[in-house]
Amino acid sequence: MTTLFTNVTALLMDEAFATLRYGYVAVEGTNISYVGPNRPQGDFDQTIDCTGKVMMPGFVNCHTHIPMTLMRGYGGGCDLQTWLNDYIFPAEAKWDDRAIAAAAGLGLAEMIACGVTCIADMYMGAEVIAKQIMDAGISANLSVGGVYFGAPEDFSPEKCGDCGYQKAVTEEWHNAGEGQILVDASIHGEYTSSAPLWQWMADYALEHGLGMHVHISETKKEHEDCKGRHNGLTPIQTLNQYGVWDTRAITAHCVYTTPEDWAIMKQKGVSCVHNPYSNLKLGSGVAPIPAMLKAGVNVALGTDGVSSHNSIDLFADMKLAAILHNGVNCDPMSITARQALEMATVSGARALGRNTGRIEAGRVADLLLVDFDAPNLIPCHDEAENLVFAAHGCNVCMNMARGRVIYQNGEFKTLDLDRIKAEVKQYALPLIFK
Repeated sequence: MTTLFTNVTALLMDEAFATLRYGYVAVEGTNISYVGPNRPQGDFDQTIDCTGKVMMPGFVNCHTHIPMTLMRGYGGGCDLQTWLNDYIFPAEAKWDDRAIAAAAGLGLAEMIACGVTCIADMYMGAEVIAKQIMDAGISANLSVGGVYFGAPEDFSPEKCGDCGYQKAVTEEWHNAGEGQILVDASIHGEYTSSAPLWQWMADYALEHGLGMHVHISETKKEHEDCKGRHNGLTPIQTLNQYGVWDTRAITAHCVYTTPEDWAIMKQKGVSCVHNPYSNLKLGSGVAPIPAMLKAGVNVALGTDGVSSHNSIDLFADMKLAAILHNGVNCDPMSITARQALEMATVSGARALGRNTGRIEAGRVADLLLVDFDAPNLIPCHDEAENLVFAAHGCNVCMNMARGRVIYQNGEFKTLDLDRIKAEVKQYALPLIFK
């Protein structure tokens, strides 16, 4: 399949932060084949006129729990631990594969309509989620969120269910769809496991060439309790002793991380995934993102689960990531529009080891068109300013993932939304909340 975009205004997200105007973008198969001012030669299977629209790379949502869409607004008004123990964990105990599939489909529909083309998801039922993602057409780094609550001296990979599950999901799904699905190793968090699991996951990741996905220092209690258990060491420092960061890794939240943590993250190439909306809603705090960026840490963006965010509109997190830190630091340049866009695109791609996030030849064709004729985007003095501070997910009029148009003008090309909604309402919700 080949596609030619004409009359293109595009934020290329390259090093120069260049904007292509009145240009052309060509796509062949899953990749971008041309970006420039002149029409490329040859015939194309489809031509898309971009007049009145702005093209940008597809969003990379680096921390999600997709099936938690069913818990939208459930247990609001609680701190993280109360919310998890009294609301979320009891509901999750009732899941089955059919409910996970329905909830994942609903979450994918919401993300696709808001411009997401690649995600990093950590949740149970990863093999069920993988099937939904393959059908939907986006890319995903999937992980199972390894936990171990037993005595450390009793640990064995044969007795720890998440070790076996990690093996099974990796063997079946890693590199599926020519890399559409990647499987990462994962540790849910320092506080939900112990050293034998950390060492096993670290070794497994290195042996199989996997990335790593971990919740880190989301709350002050989590951070301080870890220091109490490990002679003053933070979660980043504790897990570093077991080789957890010796592979490509993403750390979700990082609200209470320290300069010493950031030095380890920079040295090891560990990315922070900023989840500003979720952290504020749960009262967890504000991650020190400007300081982390100055320390050389790669910072990506995530929505977390809908249960703590209430939506999966990454435009909301991108805007919040900028205005939150500008306000906290009393500096309108604390996080610029460019930096916010980078977090949501190219920095996210870097965090997940993905060849996307920029509009240039050779990159995966994950492309969005945003309707700049919408009232909230008129006038346009600066495309980046409009995208970060004025746009909403509803302004996305086309989502192309891996060279395939999967959403256009309100129509899902790969999902049966009516069927998904019926499954959610008639089966999944009654099962979980009966």
